[in-house]
Amino acid sequence: MRMITFPDGTQVPALGQGTWMMAEQPGRRADEIAALREGIELGMTLIDTAEMYGEGAAEVLVGEAVGAVRDRVFLVSKAYPHNASRQRLPQACEASLRRLGTDRIDLYLLHWRGSVPLAETAEAMERLRAAGKIARWGVSNLDTDDMEALVAAGGVACQTDQILFNLTRRGPEHALLPWLSAHRIPVMAYSPVEQGRLIAHRGLAAMAETLGATPAQVALAWLLAQDGVIAIPKAGSIAHVRENRAAADIRLTDDDMRRLDAMFPRPRTPLPLEML
Repeated sequence: MRMITFPDGTQVPALGQGTWMMAEQPGRRADEIAALREGIELGMTLIDTAEMYGEGAAEVLVGEAVGAVRDRVFLVSKAYPHNASRQRLPQACEASLRRLGTDRIDLYLLHWRGSVPLAETAEAMERLRAAGKIARWGVSNLDTDDMEALVAAGGVACQTDQILFNLTRRGPEHALLPWLSAHRIPVMAYSPVEQGRLIAHRGLAAMAETLGATPAQVALAWLLAQDGVIAIPKAGSIAHVRENRAAADIRLTDDDMRRLDAMFPRPRTPLPLEML
């Protein structure tokens, strides 16, 4: 498994596991827990969740799935913007820790920018880090101007920016990705197969067939071929997580990359960062 390095030197696998929309159907709970555990065994040890996902239910599910192998897992969670203040962030963090059943979060993110000043959020994150509640922190859904404002506000310890980035959402390539690369901050790409919509793309399906892969695997392989990108697809079954893991072994050629560029051209001009 290819590894990605955070600014503090910590390395994580380039392919992790997402949990958005998990824990929402009781009948799927056992399958979702089994999928997360299978992913851990396959080396996809970074698991991303958030207090927003099922209003904490996804964190509870992750905690149950991780269980006794906590020390093998790199846990990522996210705080609501309205909880990102000096007073509320410690409370939100403690609630996430309880739901996750752990004593620390490996990477704690601001879910998106809200009304709380970035300087206050950075200060609150640093206090949590000093207290040992989190090991490091970062942000999500911040565009280039937001990142510049974060650094200017004292947020130089930011370790990642989790954003919507996939074959159909290539706007970040204009300014945000170069900015993050210059600051050695990796990207965490959520919805890497566009919530499954890329699977139905005829051109991608035809290309995948020639490669002996699935459309989702090719979409993931494209992301994993980018420098400094961590992909966090969601899988609700063991079969699906195995399919995702196999994508990490696909090596796209220069010709393959050109075909995908032609099929999914990046926007001609910069666009505001998109969110789901």
